[in-house]
Amino acid sequence: MSEALIRKVDCLSLPVADLEKALSFYQDKLGHDLIWRSETAAGLRLPDTDAELVIHTESRPQAAELFVASVSDAVERFVNAGGSLFSGPFEVPIGQCAVVGDPWGNALVLLDMSKGPLRTDEAGNVI
Repeated sequence: MSEALIRKVDCLSLPVADLEKALSFYQDKLGHDLIWRSETAAGLRLPDTDAELVIHTESRPQAAELFVASVSDAVERFVNAGGSLFSGPFEVPIGQCAVVGDPWGNALVLLDMSKGPLRTDEAGNVI
């Protein structure tokens, strides 16, 4: 049997209209600690896992983003297994990303950290 392609859930990514209001809700009212923040997104801690809750004002849908060792290798393996490539691979701040579809039409977001984790200052701002 071959090694599992999907390593873990990296994050639950949620689109929001207003980042400040979303931070007030998820951080201040629901108690999720800020890990990092940029102008358009913020990563919040999910305490019983290393997965993050990512809120963003970018034009992309809600998604569970799945961590793989290499997006380009994962896309090739996924398509060869009978899946489809919907978009990508494309660059993201931490590495590569692609959206694939399984044979039943389920879209999956694949992500790697080929560029490494985000660098932040002491307040969690991405630098």
